[in-house]
Amino acid sequence: MTSTALPQGKSPMHRSVTSCSCSSPSSTAASATVSPFDSPVHSPSNTSLSSLGSTDHSGKLIDTYGNEFEIPDFTIKQIRDAIPKHCFERSGATGMAYVARDLACLAATFYLFNTYVTPEYIPSTAARGALWTVYCFVQGLFGTGIWVLAHECGHQAFSPSKVFNDSVGWVLHSALLVPYFSWKISHGKHHKATGNLARDMVFVPKTREVYASRIGHKVHELSELMEETPIATATHLFFQQLGGWPMYLLTNVTGHNNHERQLEGRGKGKRNGFGGGVSHFDPRSPLYEAKDAKLIALSDLGLFITLSVLYVLGTNFGWWNLAVWYGFPYLWVNHWLVAITFLQHTDPSLPHYENSVWTFTRGAAATIDREFGFIGRSLFHGIIETHVLHHYISLIPFYHADEATEAIKPVMGKHYRADVKNGPRGFLAALWRSAKMCQWVEPCEGATGEGQSVLFFRNRNHMGVKPMKMENPASIKSKDGKKAMTVGDE
Repeated sequence: MTSTALPQGKSPMHRSVTSCSCSSPSSTAASATVSPFDSPVHSPSNTSLSSLGSTDHSGKLIDTYGNEFEIPDFTIKQIRDAIPKHCFERSGATGMAYVARDLACLAATFYLFNTYVTPEYIPSTAARGALWTVYCFVQGLFGTGIWVLAHECGHQAFSPSKVFNDSVGWVLHSALLVPYFSWKISHGKHHKATGNLARDMVFVPKTREVYASRIGHKVHELSELMEETPIATATHLFFQQLGGWPMYLLTNVTGHNNHERQLEGRGKGKRNGFGGGVSHFDPRSPLYEAKDAKLIALSDLGLFITLSVLYVLGTNFGWWNLAVWYGFPYLWVNHWLVAITFLQHTDPSLPHYENSVWTFTRGAAATIDREFGFIGRSLFHGIIETHVLHHYISLIPFYHADEATEAIKPVMGKHYRADVKNGPRGFLAALWRSAKMCQWVEPCEGATGEGQSVLFFRNRNHMGVKPMKMENPASIKSKDGKKAMTVGDE
């Protein structure tokens, strides 16, 4: 196995791929266990509940590719003990060095294009248009890097100081029109319930029943439907990538819709969607508790300040200029954010759990690492390549995540999932493949016991394992009625 951990003596601004092997779990157990940076947020039990879910008690579970699945059988303690102690160390100076680097890239790109991509230097309108298109793409990459660093702040992985983390995170996310504290709170709930169909906050898949109702069909008809057209898949992906992030913030799209359970009664009568009262901008939202109101207001204040600055820039320099300088790069940032999150939690190999059988260990393993080359590892700070580790211990800073990932692989064994084939091209191909293969989740045919509550993706596109065939309820009633008449006649 290879690691992209930061080698001793290297600059913190450079994350290189090395061939060094990581410390074995046994050699690092003691030091990792007593780390002062262990996060109490998740509060998982050190006793594995997954032994209850062995295949002897769950029947045969099959993922969408047709591979047999076994419920994870390791513990959180084993994961923590396997990670070298120094991987838990956070440095505000190192974090700020990355912030300075990314901001410098944004500023330098802006200066170069505004200075030299002008009619004076490039008379051709078409050439200037092409170059400004490149500008929007590149600034979107750098902006996504800033987004990821603010994400580190939200997990308190940026530095040992909570006040410093939240201050930096609030400034960076506000500049990207992200309500920092509002997102931080809901994102924390996502980490506490990953893979839980009733409680997860991000890309919760549709059940068979919900998917059928959305497309206007009966549940039993899904296994007989014709394949979805490529244009339908492309349209779905287009709107997901363009508007998925704003819609999530405004209406909690892709999050769970069980708001009636909110402990303070804030969820009564509220639902996802426009006008449903579930928004990241509203302190009264069931996503939050009463004690969070000031933080939600502070998040909204950050957005107000940014929007005010943008208004002044648009008024003084022109709205089209503002769209090119900020608007289109902002859409690229949204695209990458949605693509990354979608592919971290949506794959034909991943299970989802009903609340009755979900555990933190199982949910955190229901994620997947991918590979996006230089962009992923350097500009996006490894958020694509080390997501599995991040879901087990989100307090580990990204510049230690590669080494920590290598350390937990022997513990996770076959339960560690990664799709790194073809690098960036493979990542983009997975976007299409997952959209085609992962349309809804359902139990596996033949599953028993708690295995009936472990659901896998299925689709109508004749890709991978076919959906379970179900009888028409009307025909079942007809058969029962006929049988009763026959018995009566006799």
